[in-house]
Amino acid sequence: MNVTHLECALCGLKHEARRLLNLCTACGKPLLVRYDLDRAKVTLTKESLAARRSDMWRYREVLPVDAEDNVVSFGEGWTPLLPARKLGKKVGIHELYIKDEGQNPTQSFKARGMAAAVSMAKELGATKLAVPSAGNAAGALAAYAARAGLQSFIFMPRDTPRANVVECEQTGAHVTLMDGLITDCGAEVGRRKEAEGWFDVSTLKEPYRVEGKKTLGYELAEQMKWELPDVIIYPTGGGTGLIGMWKAFDEMEQMGWIGSRRPRMVTVQAAGCAPIVRAFEDGQRFADEFPNAATTASGLRVPKAIGDFLILDALRHSGGTAVAVTDEELIKATREIGATEGIFCAPEGAACLPALRKLMKTGEVKHGERVVLFNTGSGVKYMESFS
Repeated sequence: MNVTHLECALCGLKHEARRLLNLCTACGKPLLVRYDLDRAKVTLTKESLAARRSDMWRYREVLPVDAEDNVVSFGEGWTPLLPARKLGKKVGIHELYIKDEGQNPTQSFKARGMAAAVSMAKELGATKLAVPSAGNAAGALAAYAARAGLQSFIFMPRDTPRANVVECEQTGAHVTLMDGLITDCGAEVGRRKEAEGWFDVSTLKEPYRVEGKKTLGYELAEQMKWELPDVIIYPTGGGTGLIGMWKAFDEMEQMGWIGSRRPRMVTVQAAGCAPIVRAFEDGQRFADEFPNAATTASGLRVPKAIGDFLILDALRHSGGTAVAVTDEELIKATREIGATEGIFCAPEGAACLPALRKLMKTGEVKHGERVVLFNTGSGVKYMESFS
């Protein structure tokens, strides 16, 4: 296909594309996939999209899998961008939309990243995949690995929502529940992966999950007729979706699909685990680990994100910001969104609503702007949060 190389997101060192790699061999930071976009745009045109499959693989030329036989798919992506007119009227936004990722296979946006990561693992010869997860990434890996005929080894905090644990067990994964947080699970994967022969598919510790997630940006542009919104409000744990969209916007500009204008990117975190918010407010490029992280929104319980500098760079370059909301606010918002628009959001996605209200109160978002909230998953995975 059109992949030219892998490139370190921090130091810029180039790495060979066609081999299993985790982080930059020089500085240990995430690797990003680079493409020959001049070649890609010969066949990937706006006009060609009308006749293509209605999932994320419609953007095949800017996805990393070479052989069609290696694409592992349940039809992920191409989720609806839903006008939220009643909710918009309540909060005073004329054009408010919700991108509903709960309608993906495995009920979350994690399906996109794992579809790309597992497809590439299969293509490059991995047989055993391992991941630390607070929930939805685990369910996605288990399902896609099973479909690909690969083994999955999953490490989750003991208080992970029960639905995620059962999902992994029923789709053939080897599940280990651990005391502590996702960072503790990640450390366990790191300690054992070489001896066990696992390929680590942790968030941004391999280059391909971000490639699946970047299709959020391509879809958003296409669904909005190539006019990006003014503001994107995004719940951020590891931040792969936000980083992926930012990458997609750059690729689309290079292919001549959009101009240089970007949405203001807004990170939303839980007050009980807000390392990116704290780093943004302190003017830092890298975020310190957040102490005693705690929130019912398990996907936001990420005290240290390896892609912190990429998230913070996108926020600042776009003129965006970072907002923290309480668990009480996000649970209340789940019910409000559900009762008003009929969308049963994950707590992480619901967090976008109180964040929007805070930004309107400060004047950082105005009534006449086009705003997109991202619901990253389905509330059905979080029954403990609503009991």
